[in-house]
Amino acid sequence: SRPPNSRTSLAMQTTPSPRSRTLGLSLLLSALLCACAPMAQVQPPQGEVKGSALVHTEASARNVVANAQLVLPASATGGAIYTGAFKDAPSGLRGPMPVVVFMHGSSGLSLKAIAEWQQWLATQGIASFAPDSFALPDRVTYKSPVGKDVYAKILALRDAEITLAAKALSGTPWADSRRLVLAGTSEGGAAVARYQGGEFAGRVIFSWSCEDNYFVQSHATAVPADQPVLNVMSTADPFFSPTNSWLGNPAAQGHCGRAFKDHKNASVVLIPGAPHTLINLPAARQPVQGFLQAILKP
Repeated sequence: SRPPNSRTSLAMQTTPSPRSRTLGLSLLLSALLCACAPMAQVQPPQGEVKGSALVHTEASARNVVANAQLVLPASATGGAIYTGAFKDAPSGLRGPMPVVVFMHGSSGLSLKAIAEWQQWLATQGIASFAPDSFALPDRVTYKSPVGKDVYAKILALRDAEITLAAKALSGTPWADSRRLVLAGTSEGGAAVARYQGGEFAGRVIFSWSCEDNYFVQSHATAVPADQPVLNVMSTADPFFSPTNSWLGNPAAQGHCGRAFKDHKNASVVLIPGAPHTLINLPAARQPVQGFLQAILKP
């Protein structure tokens, strides 16, 4: 007899048995069911809220300004750099000088990185004024995530503090009202992005992504399209980048690029693997220095 041709041999070798066909069908159905089943939801950590005060009183509003952390460059004092409360600022200051209003994050002015950053600004010949949100007794503090209603009230509080800061500086003979910059980090960065006032020549937003997420009902970014703005973010920010499993926005990019797509004077700087507090990293200071020099020229 003649040997079978190759096509017949292949068919004989690959034709499945009834049992294997049944097994294959079972595996296929199982795979389809798994693909269609909803993925397990990542449970966010347990948040916490402490305190009860969310609106400034007349007294706390005064202290937001009086206790603001002020750092003045040597060119303003005619001697050493001044570091202290706004209420204790020396007299006879040389001006007018550029000023950065800095909005701290949820941990307040106790974060040493802020004082270090302000000192660095002073070496660049730039004054800085950091309002004290915790001048409000029993101010609400939190451990994220908490309800968006809580965050909304805190952001309203921070917005009021920006207005207080701008008003206070307008009443001094040494602050140049044409060269004011608004900057902030994290909670403070969100307040900077959402502020609707027109007192500032530019803005710097650290560690806030200008996106909808667990922190806001809507990002509500309000930076004018023609205003210079710089956003500095970590690609691994634990709160506002896609690395946060409970971010609440599967389409998030983790930076302000989408919000500023129509802004000709906007820049976004991404720092790989940086921590949430990144204001003093060389990779953050360098673009900030260039940004400030460009918009604060006399």
